[in-house]
Amino acid sequence: MLHYPQKISLCGFGGQGIILSAVILGTAAVTCGGLYAVQTQSYGSEARGGQCQAELIIDNKPILSPIAEKKNLLVALFQTAYEKYIDDLEEDGVLVIDPQLVTRQTRKVAHTFEVPATQIAVDLGNRMAANMVMLGFLSQCLGTVSREDLRATVEKQVNPRFVELNFQALDAGIAYAKEHHMHYDGEQEGA
Repeated sequence: MLHYPQKISLCGFGGQGIILSAVILGTAAVTCGGLYAVQTQSYGSEARGGQCQAELIIDNKPILSPIAEKKNLLVALFQTAYEKYIDDLEEDGVLVIDPQLVTRQTRKVAHTFEVPATQIAVDLGNRMAANMVMLGFLSQCLGTVSREDLRATVEKQVNPRFVELNFQALDAGIAYAKEHHMHYDGEQEGA
């Protein structure tokens, strides 16, 4: 599990649901987990297809600043976004990438997890669910928030016609972490 404060950066390109992922993760932490959270976001100049990034801080005590200079978790779903934000990851931080979209790592990170979230989502029938695959993975591998808390938040935050798909994607991410024995306890290396 990540230590508190959890300083998280999710990055990719517009249209991947990066911002929604951060909102769901933060909302679940606050409304279901009784924690504190603050979230900020930034976009490239393009509406869709440009870089986007969401920063999220989750803590068990009040958060005094919405900005964390260094992050202890970076989730990257696109090569150029990875390249832009990798230097913000702490030396002993955790990196989670989609290896089909981040194909060239410029920095060795001891705790790196590769999750083919986009392919898993495609196999479920909708590549747009890759963000939920990642949230499920983070829940199982890092213990960010529980499956139940994610499901409750998805049900409230997501258009009803996409809720079932998002539940399937969350469970697929959880299953991927379990099947590949991917667990981070603050000391182990990823796979």
